[in-house]
Amino acid sequence: MPSTVTSVLDRRRSGLSSPSWLNKVPAITATFWLIKILSTTIGETFADYLAVQVGLGTAVTDGAMMTLLAIALVAQLRARRLIPWLYWLTVVLVSIVGTQITDFFTDTLGVSLYVSTAVFAVVLAVVFTVWWRQERTLAITAIDTPRRERYYWGAILTTFALGTAGGDLATEALSLGFRNGALIFGGLILAVWGARRLGLNGVLAFWIAYVLTRPLGASLGDLLTQDRSFGGLGLGASLTSLVFLAVIVALVAREQVNANRHGIRAKGETPAVSPRRDYAWAAAGAIAVIAAAVALAPAPAVVGPTGTAGKGKSAGVNPLEADPTSPIGDLRPFAVIVDDVTAKAKKGDLAAATTRVKDLEVAWDNGEAAMKPASPDDWHTMDSSIDGVLTALRATPPTKAACVSALTNLQSTIGALEKKQ
Repeated sequence: MPSTVTSVLDRRRSGLSSPSWLNKVPAITATFWLIKILSTTIGETFADYLAVQVGLGTAVTDGAMMTLLAIALVAQLRARRLIPWLYWLTVVLVSIVGTQITDFFTDTLGVSLYVSTAVFAVVLAVVFTVWWRQERTLAITAIDTPRRERYYWGAILTTFALGTAGGDLATEALSLGFRNGALIFGGLILAVWGARRLGLNGVLAFWIAYVLTRPLGASLGDLLTQDRSFGGLGLGASLTSLVFLAVIVALVAREQVNANRHGIRAKGETPAVSPRRDYAWAAAGAIAVIAAAVALAPAPAVVGPTGTAGKGKSAGVNPLEADPTSPIGDLRPFAVIVDDVTAKAKKGDLAAATTRVKDLEVAWDNGEAAMKPASPDDWHTMDSSIDGVLTALRATPPTKAACVSALTNLQSTIGALEKKQ
């Protein structure tokens, strides 16, 4: 009897409410890493899609995503076993919110990426330290008590925030760009894999790779979403999100079917599905993404010498616009939209101006990943002027004087940047 009482007390101290608990994290397989990378891209693109293309705005999008994450996380923590679709839904939402947290510090509060990266690294170290002192393990094959799972999700959220800050630091502040970022972070993950093969501790290797997949996924997302003029494939945020989400759903559905068919294995056991079959599914998912990117990518724009486009060609820019160069690239396409919005505002047609400025917002958001690394300070100057225009036109109610003043300021900013060599 005393031993039974001791066992019950030990389980209560560790947070284990029932001996029937099994590991709450999927087996670490090839499909696990593919879903993780794709989910990080969703985190990068989907929030932007809702805020800009759908027009919900940053505040509404942030609130909605945090609310959904809270609901999913509560459901995940209350579940007594691994439910693949719920687990991965929570990961996708954590990815989105982790990105939003970093963007809030960087874009809203103006915190340096060097500072935010260091802060999130310290927070993650604290989480791991407390987790280790409480549980004596950081292994994701032992997420089998409520307390361990709470530590796990706290670490996961912090890794996404750290990965976002570190990735932005590399691609923006250090001006590496998204193409170099994809190569660098992909290479680092391969290096971790090689080190693991040579004897690196498995738990350490997992968490390093988990952090690195965040900037890798973001760089791959930028490569797909950015316009061809910026060096991307031009799929856009909405199409990229749909393609990645479709692959995620297919792979998670397979995991759910396997879980329903074979049950959830206890910690440390071999997955029910053979590794070769898992590699085949992961390869099929990767091929599906590549095939969709090739098939759906728009043809390169061909613009005539006068800046006009014929059949099958993209719309050109006004040839009378000033110097096409600036520290952050060609601003003429943006200047054309701004001039059009200004003309409408000066006529007093603020409704038409508000509708047209949406094109500016979308185009500016689509070009961020390519333009910002070229000169972050100049990008922020332009971004601030654009925000001023959006605020003036979307005021309740907007005034002609305020809108024209904000637009004139934006035109001046464009002109100053085009003269800055």
